[in-house]
Amino acid sequence: MDQKRLLLIYGLVFFVTAIWGLNMVIIKVLVEELPPQTMTAFRIMMAGITALIITVLGKSFRRLSKREWIYTLLGMLFGVILHHLLIAVGLTMIDASNASLILALVPLSTAILAVLFLGEQLTKLRTIGFILALTGVFFIQGGSFSNMQLSQGELILFIAMFVQAISFIFIKKATATLDSKQVTTIMYLLGSIGLLIISFITEPKGFNEMTSATLFIYFLFIVSAVVATGVGYIVFNAAIQQIGAGKTAIFNNFVPFFGLVFSVLFLNETITASQLIGFVFIVAGVLFGTGYIEKLLAKKHNRINNTKKSVG
Repeated sequence: MDQKRLLLIYGLVFFVTAIWGLNMVIIKVLVEELPPQTMTAFRIMMAGITALIITVLGKSFRRLSKREWIYTLLGMLFGVILHHLLIAVGLTMIDASNASLILALVPLSTAILAVLFLGEQLTKLRTIGFILALTGVFFIQGGSFSNMQLSQGELILFIAMFVQAISFIFIKKATATLDSKQVTTIMYLLGSIGLLIISFITEPKGFNEMTSATLFIYFLFIVSAVVATGVGYIVFNAAIQQIGAGKTAIFNNFVPFFGLVFSVLFLNETITASQLIGFVFIVAGVLFGTGYIEKLLAKKHNRINNTKKSVG
């Protein structure tokens, strides 16, 4: 791959992570102005329609096998219905900045689940990563054992983070034989129907309340659904195919950073020193825990050995 194309891909993925950080702030605004669960259902439905259009134009559709359906539907249950529902509810209770930091643990939780259920190896460096991330959580909670008590909103966001990590395990199995754009489209479209049914039960007046917002709120809704969720995930998945999962996933670490920055800029939230320290520990934990640092050291070791062999 030539340098210009590589830089373009890196630039697009970096832009997506910035949009995802901003999206946490947008959703915080949306859940305060619109019925959270009904809004989430329609937001995910619009994202699914966007993904469907992109997938159809790319001619990426084919019939799924029974196993692919099972993995895709399980990914939808955990990654779309439960994850987005819990985020919408949780953000009515806590700040977007804290939510961004909690969701930053997704790659690490995925790595832990991969060790438990996919047979990936638990190395010393990965163990260090897990410890660093837990230290980060300690600082997010205020850096004191007396403060180590999750609020209801924080608990909901932790569950949202964990169920998304579970969904990635099923998505990884589904995309082993199926195009990622098709998986994303099916998950969003069917997941939005599930979310809509839940919203009819929990928010019976939700549909009517969706029509009472200002034009600016609807603008934010479209940006969140189409740009951040629909196009964002398609671009991110395409980058995984182009430059690999390892290089792409590392950009996830920018999401909580942008979440913190935009929370301060647009929501006037206050970021504490303890939260910043927690952020640093979580990023370090993700780098070690997902095996990224390990891969870098292995590449460096191989390069040195190859150089010695060529010299010898």
